Amino acid sequence: MKHITFFLDFLSPYAYLAFDALPRAFEGLSYTVRYQPVFLGGLLKAKQQMGPAEIPMKREWVYRQSQWLAQAQGLRLDLPTVHPFNPLGLLRLALASDPQGTPNRYVCETLFRHVWEGGLDAADAQRLQALTAELAPARDPNSEEVRDQLKAHTESAIAQGVFGVPSYVVDGQVFWGLDALPMLRSCLEGDAWFSGPQWDAAAHLPSGIPARKP
Repeated sequence: MKHITFFLDFLSPYAYLAFDALPRAFEGLSYTVRYQPVFLGGLLKAKQQMGPAEIPMKREWVYRQSQWLAQAQGLRLDLPTVHPFNPLGLLRLALASDPQGTPNRYVCETLFRHVWEGGLDAADAQRLQALTAELAPARDPNSEEVRDQLKAHTESAIAQGVFGVPSYVVDGQVFWGLDALPMLRSCLEGDAWFSGPQWDAAAHLPSGIPARKP
């Protein structure tokens, strides 16, 4: 049985789409999933990347495409009143629901729907307070323990080579994006390609573009 670590941030519409699609994508396979919330902003900063929402035309495309993909999946997806927004309150609430900071699928689904259903302000303080009461986490989401755990989860993701969400790590190999689910299924099915030379060769292909100075 393979184990999947699913790295997500509730801010990402693609993480929501992948979360919804995953059970169907891997139907019939034997696997386990651990959901690990991470702070996308921290991943982007570590890799010196701009987020999609920081590039105006790309930002518009993300919203158009994610809504179309949701319709194709039969999934409700309403854009929140403001996006991007600060997701830290939602991430900490997710971690606070479990001693190890690995929320179950119900908690993740509740938080995703909070953001992507209804077209409301996902970071509104009153809505977050009501959501906290609904989920009744065992720990204080604003505690130093939970804050440190979110930082540790994000740093762990970076150390494993994760650079965005949604990402999935299986046996040390990183798969990124909603469109990586078919590729990941092939890996879970034991496709020999994933233990062949092509996987590692991709990391050693020379680039013709000079490295960007920090």
